[in-house]
Amino acid sequence: MGQADRSEGAPGDGRSPVSITVFFPCHNEQAHVQRVAEQAVNVLDALEADYEVIVVDDGSTDETGRIADGLAQADPHIRVIHHSRNLGYGAALQSGFGAATKELVFYTDGDGQFDISEMPSLLPLLADYDIVSCYRMNRQDPLMRKVNGWLWTRVIRLAFSLKIRDVDCAFKLYKRAIFDEIKMESTGALIDTEILARAVRRGYRITQRGVRHYPRTAGQQTGANWRVILRAFKELLQLRRRILSEK
Repeated sequence: MGQADRSEGAPGDGRSPVSITVFFPCHNEQAHVQRVAEQAVNVLDALEADYEVIVVDDGSTDETGRIADGLAQADPHIRVIHHSRNLGYGAALQSGFGAATKELVFYTDGDGQFDISEMPSLLPLLADYDIVSCYRMNRQDPLMRKVNGWLWTRVIRLAFSLKIRDVDCAFKLYKRAIFDEIKMESTGALIDTEILARAVRRGYRITQRGVRHYPRTAGQQTGANWRVILRAFKELLQLRRRILSEK
């Protein structure tokens, strides 16, 4: 079973600069993309990190792509990946992980519901773990979305024997080398489950931490759409068969 290399010292311990990719999957997030990208730059500058910030524009039909391109033109630390059409959340994460060039990779959604200033406190945990998978404290979503999320997490825990409190929480930190060993196939909502399930089977170590969650102030969520949910369950059954059949 593979494990990411552990260099001397913990990331962010002050002995060596942090090498990190931060990326945001975005679909029609024109109200948020500039704020979240600029906040990431401020946090990473304060760390004196070796970093890049990637915006994955998943086929947005609003001004998300144009705004992101403007940010990239103004700051060489920022890059933009454009999907010509909306390919799905999993495809956006695959693009972000695939484009990452630094030793660590962190992602959070581009909808402004998390505070990236909480990310640096996760870095020392990678001295002993390969993945930090966060969970939302006092989740700020509509009741039905919270119920769906609770049920979905329990199904995932049962199907894959994953002891994860909030599998789809979009606040995760990884050692990038993990993605040299595991493959990702999901293009939809199952992407987080696939990554964690494959990582556990390869022996990577996961820890969990709580992070604050904030109400969405603009834009529209798609995760509670029934077509998205049904697609996720279909993918779940297929993924479970594939992972359990692999050696």
